[in-house]
Amino acid sequence: MWPFDKKTETRASLENPSVPLSDVGAWRSMFETWNAASGVPVTVETALGVPAVWCAVNFLAGTLASLPLELFVKNEAGREAAEANPLYAILQDAPNPEWTSFAWRKYSMVNILTLGRAFTFIERNKAGRVTNLWPLNPLLVTVERRGGRKFYIYDEGARKIEYAASEIIDVPFMLEPDGLCHVAPIQRLAKAVGLAIALESYAEKLFLNGGVPPLALYGPVGSPAAASRAASDVTKAIRDANAERRNVLIMPAGHELKPVGIDPDKSQMIDARRYQIEEVARIFNLPPAFLQDLTHGTFSNVEQQDLNFTKHTLMQWLVAWEQELNLKLFTARNTKNFVSFNQDSLLRGDFVARMTGYATAVQNAILKPDEIRGLENWPAEGGEADKLYIQGATVPLGMQNMSATKPADAKPANDNNKTDEANAA
Repeated sequence: MWPFDKKTETRASLENPSVPLSDVGAWRSMFETWNAASGVPVTVETALGVPAVWCAVNFLAGTLASLPLELFVKNEAGREAAEANPLYAILQDAPNPEWTSFAWRKYSMVNILTLGRAFTFIERNKAGRVTNLWPLNPLLVTVERRGGRKFYIYDEGARKIEYAASEIIDVPFMLEPDGLCHVAPIQRLAKAVGLAIALESYAEKLFLNGGVPPLALYGPVGSPAAASRAASDVTKAIRDANAERRNVLIMPAGHELKPVGIDPDKSQMIDARRYQIEEVARIFNLPPAFLQDLTHGTFSNVEQQDLNFTKHTLMQWLVAWEQELNLKLFTARNTKNFVSFNQDSLLRGDFVARMTGYATAVQNAILKPDEIRGLENWPAEGGEADKLYIQGATVPLGMQNMSATKPADAKPANDNNKTDEANAA
């Protein structure tokens, strides 16, 4: 029978009689708890406890952090590395005295992939030159817009600092429609992550219980207290038998154990856990092979997944970082300096494929021999190795050297005439 409030003529909630059924907020909170994989709490810490999430975050963040981040300057010849600029060492080696460049970028990418955003404060001297880059805790940063301008407030409790947009390197996972708030992937996709956590937890409990599923004890029970003692005794007997590696469990006369729920094999738990790996791969836009799932992997399609990862997943993050760094590190009037990630290490083939490509590049005046030696971290030779080469046999159509088409044993006409005259004499 439904609870009924006679004074207000409003039916009350079954969970809480003081809350009317017409309270939309109460229903929303109830369903949100239910939808989060049967109430499994999903946080960054619990999500990283799922091996697939851990692998995805660590792999993507580590890959971006390991790529060389270089500073270039444009000139008449095209571009060249600006290694003499102090900013080159800040980006490539150490953004500040406490962090390496790898640690800074990996920390930022982990925050982006889990919390949804990364912030870095740009410290400049009086002349406006960048001296240090300091990563900020994204949980302490709020973004506001006042007077059409964006401001970042960093609140540590004891102190509160306000930064202008030009002082903060801001790389979000995805922005909300207001352009200020961001989308946290773990929070937004809590149901998929929560299901993976639930499957992990169920498997843990199952094996801790010796692989025995939940059981129901049937038999004569004198009182609730006796039933509780019997259940405790059976649980202890199962654990003792598992510890002693005994396969036989002795039951009191007139009692019987029956499984409760669905058998793991019949519920396809293994397949469900494998499917959650694919779900996590979708969240982070990664091929499943990079989460160590080679169920459908072959030698050929894994190589194609590698190219797919570089083109469609990593590329968008590299562009996001490059454009944000170019916008914030340089002034709007800058037209010469820019930063760029070097992807050559990701696109390297095996030794034979590299040597074949290098040979083609040298023969067609694409790379100098010394440039190739630099790509392989070999010392430069200088001299003739610092020049471009082209094969001389390749000429425009119709301009072929006619003498090259003559037979090797052909003799000039005048030589033949002299020979004939000598024979006649």
